[in-house]
Amino acid sequence: MTTALILGILGGLGAPEIIIILIIVLLLFGGKKIPELMKGLGRGIKDFKDASKGEAGSNEAEKK
Repeated sequence: MTTALILGILGGLGAPEIIIILIIVLLLFGGKKIPELMKGLGRGIKDFKDASKGEAGSNEAEKK
């Protein structure tokens, strides 16, 4: 991700707000579940990029 995109997403959030959000996420999902969530998020972003480029059909053929 580019720096501008990250700053656009986070907006005016400072370090204390980000730390509080991370603590809440850790409490809600637990330490063992977070890597699974991030892996799923990464796959979803990759699939979205592939579909937007029109490469979704070629990736499905490679998986088979």
